Amino acid sequence: MSAPSSVPTVPLDAAAVGEALAAMRGHAPLVQCLTNVVVAQWTANVLLAVGASPSMVDNPEEAGPFAAVADGVLVNLGTPQEATVAAMHGAVSAAAAAGTPWVLDPVGVGGLAWRSRVVVDLLAHASPALVRGNPSEILAFAGGGSGGRGPESVDAAEDALDAGRALAREHGTIVAVSGEVDHLTDGTRLVRVANGHRWLTQVTGGGCALGALMAAFAATTDDPLLAATAATATYTVAAEVAAERAAGPGSFAVALLDSLATLNPQELTEKVVLR
Repeated sequence: MSAPSSVPTVPLDAAAVGEALAAMRGHAPLVQCLTNVVVAQWTANVLLAVGASPSMVDNPEEAGPFAAVADGVLVNLGTPQEATVAAMHGAVSAAAAAGTPWVLDPVGVGGLAWRSRVVVDLLAHASPALVRGNPSEILAFAGGGSGGRGPESVDAAEDALDAGRALAREHGTIVAVSGEVDHLTDGTRLVRVANGHRWLTQVTGGGCALGALMAAFAATTDDPLLAATAATATYTVAAEVAAERAAGPGSFAVALLDSLATLNPQELTEKVVLR
């Protein structure tokens, strides 16, 4: 295990998290998702349930023009193809030109050479507003690891904190490291969100959809660390509520959509655990 990180822990106020949810719903941001084929439907359903508007425009001819009018953009490297990578380049370039926040989810980076090069090439256009990944992906992204076991992490979130801080400072971004307790940093501040449920790991796209939620919150929240925190809190608190009325991963997935739709700012404020 790595040495404890010296990043100061500055929890954001729980009330601000609830207010961010209200602001996002009030705007209903249009989120363009260039995501992997396995999770596209789930991602769209999560965005719809929480009050955002998803669009899965991911072809090279339209991705750039659409990113210029979207409120937020997700780039997820779960199942890259040559055409979708070309679309990602167009979307990132257009988002940067328009000042649209984009979120990078570097699925599988480090373990596979081509997608790792794609990440480097995308960053040449502009830095993302947020990077979301599991600990092994964040360590590999920072050059300190070889990736996980496919999309699964083999490292603990705490072990990736120093790498996350370095990435945040290098690219001027927020780094969100997923885990049993989620760790989010801008390179100086650190927030831990201690909500969630183990069944999130048994729903396909459970992590990938969080990247889309972050893009939605980044579109309507000035502080990107608050945006990442509010998105994480919304998703994980809703997961806890859903688990209370579910019998297993299948019913949990349906209940999670219901919980995302019915979660209100006051309930989020009361139930989020920030450290």
